[in-house]
Amino acid sequence: MKKQEKKSGRVVPLRLNILFLCVFLLFSGIIIQLGKVQIFDGETYKNEVEKRENATVGLSVPRGKIFDREGNPVVDNKSLRTITYTKVKGVKQEEILKSARQLADIIEMPQEDIDKLTETDKKDFWMQLNPELAQDLVSKKEIDKFRDKDITGKELDKKIEDLKRKRVTEKNLQELTAKDIEVLAIKSKMTSGFQMAPQIIKKDVSEQEYAVISENLANLPGIDASVDWERIYVNDGLFRSVLGNVSNADEGLPRERLDYYLVRDYSRNDRVGKSYIEQQYEDVLHGTKKEVRSIADKQGNTIRTETVSEGKSGKNLTLTIDMELQKKVEESIEKILKQYKGSESMLDRAFVVMMNPKNGQVLSMAGKRLVEKDGKMEVEDYALGTLTSSYELGSTVKGATVLTGFETNAITPGTHFYDAPMKFKGTKEKKSWKNFGDIDDLRALQVSSNVYMFNIALKIAGVGYVKNSSLDIKQEYFDKMRYYFRQFGLGVQTGIDLPNETAGQIGRKDNQPGFLLDYSIGQYDTYTPLQLAQYISTIANGGYRMKPQIVQEIREQTVQKDEVGKVVQSIEPIVLNRIDMKQEYINQVKEGFRKVFQEGDGTGVRAFQKAPYKPAGKTGTAQTVYGGENEIGRNAKGDRRECYNLTLAGYAPYDDPEVAFSVVVPWVENDKSGINSDIGKEVLDAYFDLKNKRLTGEAPKTDVSKEN
Repeated sequence: MKKQEKKSGRVVPLRLNILFLCVFLLFSGIIIQLGKVQIFDGETYKNEVEKRENATVGLSVPRGKIFDREGNPVVDNKSLRTITYTKVKGVKQEEILKSARQLADIIEMPQEDIDKLTETDKKDFWMQLNPELAQDLVSKKEIDKFRDKDITGKELDKKIEDLKRKRVTEKNLQELTAKDIEVLAIKSKMTSGFQMAPQIIKKDVSEQEYAVISENLANLPGIDASVDWERIYVNDGLFRSVLGNVSNADEGLPRERLDYYLVRDYSRNDRVGKSYIEQQYEDVLHGTKKEVRSIADKQGNTIRTETVSEGKSGKNLTLTIDMELQKKVEESIEKILKQYKGSESMLDRAFVVMMNPKNGQVLSMAGKRLVEKDGKMEVEDYALGTLTSSYELGSTVKGATVLTGFETNAITPGTHFYDAPMKFKGTKEKKSWKNFGDIDDLRALQVSSNVYMFNIALKIAGVGYVKNSSLDIKQEYFDKMRYYFRQFGLGVQTGIDLPNETAGQIGRKDNQPGFLLDYSIGQYDTYTPLQLAQYISTIANGGYRMKPQIVQEIREQTVQKDEVGKVVQSIEPIVLNRIDMKQEYINQVKEGFRKVFQEGDGTGVRAFQKAPYKPAGKTGTAQTVYGGENEIGRNAKGDRRECYNLTLAGYAPYDDPEVAFSVVVPWVENDKSGINSDIGKEVLDAYFDLKNKRLTGEAPKTDVSKEN
């Protein structure tokens, strides 16, 4: 008996020891885990809590404004009372629905937002409002069939939801009241945004709606009443296509540039410039967001908000464009296009570029296009065509041909050729518009001799003219002439600070020998109206190819509506290259251009001889075929009809140029119509008339009463 008691006494401590060991190991594990949480994972969990309780939201700031060179507003911002919703992490659909219902009692949604709701939106909403009825739309047996096919998880959920949605009937949807639809429109806006990014629910709200929302923000989680902006383009559609556009909050960041913006701290629903000036200067115009931190309790309810950073509005741009001149140029193009359209079936567009040849600043960039809508002829802005569309320019490029001849030693100033028709084997006669007989380079420019230019091309290629002979001109001579033409900007991008510029097109790929002659008179490669303006500017300023500029200054934004702000950066003129030609050669061509506009039978005399501002330049006519899409440009066989491109390039005054210009009018039937000279004379008159009125204080301010 004693032995048994003794044995029992030894067993109890052993069990206790085992128990103590287990407890020790358990607590050790807990301590180790706590240590891991605090030391290794503590910062992570702390950040998660702070994300929940201290959420920072970036708020939009006003975009930079745009002014013309005279300080007139071109693009402005209109302030709008706005209701926004910011979706926080972990928010439930039921909470969003509750807020949407509360908002629906206060605001009335625009009809356009209600019209955007799809049938799928309405079916999903009906199912959310009627969960039990929606559940009965798919039987357990049908669900089991999916599972038998090894469909599980999210894929199974999607199959079930799709089947439910398919079985929601029109009768079910008719159960949705007008109020339900209003709630749905609000809810759709709330859920379309991204987490921690304010989503606009309604803009331009009434004073009463704004006041009621503001008073009840504490009861509306995630909802805010703020002042937002909307882009307005002053002066109706003037210069509209070049200004570009800004995306709206629904569009957000363009998909093709999503990564570009995201790495620069943009939110997915931010509004950005999506074309031309608005896109090109996005980094300047965008500004820095205002940052607001929302302090929330553990249930996600906002307790208070505090401003972390006030942000900064985008900077303003001052354009090189003179909007008063732009207005007059656009009016002239539109008026003259309409005047000639009655006798010109294919005519539908015209372009003008005006720039300062000394610094490259673009003063006016205009294009108009006639389009038929609902049986009526309307005029569209097509200023972009000055840099995105290209045409054979004809004789306006003969200055480049003569200078190329000088520099390659094919000719020298004063070289004579006999102007008479030329005939090569297997081709039509090649000739000038008139037989001029013995002429030199100045006379050739003055009267626009084709044959003189043909002789230059033959000399460059080392080929003599023999009647009815075959031409043997190698590719290298095409390359040689293009090398010099490109120094003027013909056949290369001009470098303007706008996207999507074309360099023009090289003529037919086979480069048959006779085409070099066509190239010499501007009837082979194609060039843009902007390239033509850069080319004539290069000759006007003595041989410097200037980079065309649309923006001349970046300025701080101001509180005052029409103030341009302090200069942050001035955009200095950029010389792209100096042409490889002697100054005496350039001066010789400039003298030829003066004769074109000022002396005797020069091809520009009719329009410009009496002009007091002493212009110089070159006219151009290119034989071509219709390049548009209208059926009027094709004959009965479906072939493109033959026509002419009428062009003009010049500068004034010829002895100290302050303005250079180009005019391009494609697809004209009557090569003697003079539409190019009519437009050129009118826009050059407008420039000097406006200049004189400003000197005397008589010039009107650009009309800013219209908004688009």
